[in-house]
Amino acid sequence: MFLIFRIIKRTIGLALLVVIVLPLYAGGKVWYTANHTNPVKSDAIIVLGAAQFDGVPSPVLEARLIEAKRIFAQKLAPRILTVGSRAPGDRTTEAASGFYWLVDHGVGRKYVDSIPYGRDTLASTESYVEVMKKLNLKSAIIVTDQYHCLRAITMAEDLKISATCAPTRTGPASTTNSSFRYLARETAAYLAYVTVGRHGIHLTDQVKN
Repeated sequence: MFLIFRIIKRTIGLALLVVIVLPLYAGGKVWYTANHTNPVKSDAIIVLGAAQFDGVPSPVLEARLIEAKRIFAQKLAPRILTVGSRAPGDRTTEAASGFYWLVDHGVGRKYVDSIPYGRDTLASTESYVEVMKKLNLKSAIIVTDQYHCLRAITMAEDLKISATCAPTRTGPASTTNSSFRYLARETAAYLAYVTVGRHGIHLTDQVKN
């Protein structure tokens, strides 16, 4: 009877760990990274895609492009890669929308490349890492929403890219304007990736050359 009680107690303890402690720990990491990350000089700036409307960046994507232009002007990296495919029915891609916005706002065309692949963070990461490997680029500054930074950095580093994040400080996805729901959603996405999703990624020696 005592043994059964110990087993039940241990099972409840493990369940509490999974249901309460791990999400709190992951949520704390997401929040801390969002508010305490800074970009360092790297080989490339990566602008992760977000919605665009017939070539016009959404406010979320525009905030990322503004930040990318700002850190490019600071010479933190010599080139910018915009990433993202098109949604069903779109006539252009998130990557192309970002490319033309940057060029139209004064960034030289020769410093910007678009990678029109990736409808989610993992697919986008695999796409730009493949390009970076071909160009022998080893480090990246990822420009994305603040709460998205931790997951984006983790995916890049799992594919052997040294990554930091330049989070957007303005726009609807900044921590000033976004809701607790975004933090909760990103915490769940990060936990899903580190527990299950990362096992399905293509490791560095599997990236096409």
